[in-house]
Amino acid sequence: MKLIQQSESGFLFDPMRIPKGLFNTYVVFLMSICLSSSCSAQTTPEQSLLVLSKSNHTLSIVDPSTLKVVATMPVGADPHEVIASTDGKTAYVSIYGGGSLHEINILDLVGQKPISTFDTRPLMGPHGLYFIGGKVWFSAEGTKTVGRYDPATNKMDWCMGTGQDRTHMVWVSNDQKTVYTTNVSSATVSVLEYTQLPPPRPPAGAAMPAPPPGAQGQPGPPARSDWIQTIIPVAKGSEGFDVSPNGKELWTAGAGDGNISIINLSTKKVEATLDAKVNGANRLKFTPDGKLVLVSCLGQGDLIILDGVTRKEVKRVPIGHGAAGIEMDPNGSRAFVACTPDNYVAVVDLKSLMVTGHIDAGGGPDGMAWAARSH
Repeated sequence: MKLIQQSESGFLFDPMRIPKGLFNTYVVFLMSICLSSSCSAQTTPEQSLLVLSKSNHTLSIVDPSTLKVVATMPVGADPHEVIASTDGKTAYVSIYGGGSLHEINILDLVGQKPISTFDTRPLMGPHGLYFIGGKVWFSAEGTKTVGRYDPATNKMDWCMGTGQDRTHMVWVSNDQKTVYTTNVSSATVSVLEYTQLPPPRPPAGAAMPAPPPGAQGQPGPPARSDWIQTIIPVAKGSEGFDVSPNGKELWTAGAGDGNISIINLSTKKVEATLDAKVNGANRLKFTPDGKLVLVSCLGQGDLIILDGVTRKEVKRVPIGHGAAGIEMDPNGSRAFVACTPDNYVAVVDLKSLMVTGHIDAGGGPDGMAWAARSH
């Protein structure tokens, strides 16, 4: 029996030729195709968790209400960190390569597709990312630098060297005049500050420059500003760090000796060193209220939780066989911890301090970010 007919564009089903008893089955079949197609194209939630998979070379968009992946996009060969734009519509992924690669992938979170790639050369090994002021700030481990990429012009408009080994993670103040970065192999934190400098003194015996026409008062040298670096020694192998929500302290965890260094940011000095036994520490994050500090370790199966005020250990939460990235739900209810060896992201309830779920977002999860889309 002939169920298809030839058309100009190819072969089509002809429902008029389908036996009456098979017509309902045919309609159900078509409806199932349409429903499955519509279900596979899920829209990006207004609040999203972004998760990088090192093994799959992908960025997944996760709905935090269901803990399900709604979309997956390809990224470069060695993705390590991800950050979202302030409006939550764009993601930026650093392609690291142990300091040898030179890309930042740019992805459309609404359209769920890659947009372009920015070549960071001559800065090599982009790693840590921070988005503020409409720009992407990034560390470049291979060239011991921090750079700034402007998406509006598609150009890098600033960079500064640290002179330190393995410049790795980065944090930028709201006024964009202070940058903090950890230098893992040098066991230091760099504080880069845009500073008003005193006017230069003229050489002995030199005349002061004449004031411009119509100017009042005594002539003087012009004001000037520059970026100044302060280097602070910290625990061995310090990599992951965070600034307290009140902006007064910087905590960084040392993978080499298991200590946590606490820097007083007003004095730019280490005011306390905690023997926290966080050997192999990878990331450190404050909860949004600043009451707790979470530390992940690559070689330990526990998430270490400290009191942000008393600085004492609160609990060690079994989460797997090791962990890397940590991301907080902005409402302070949950923490998401990338358990890289276990190929899942653990969901930790911040009230009970227990694992309440897992997210499958690809093999070897690591860098994560929160995207909040504005209208």
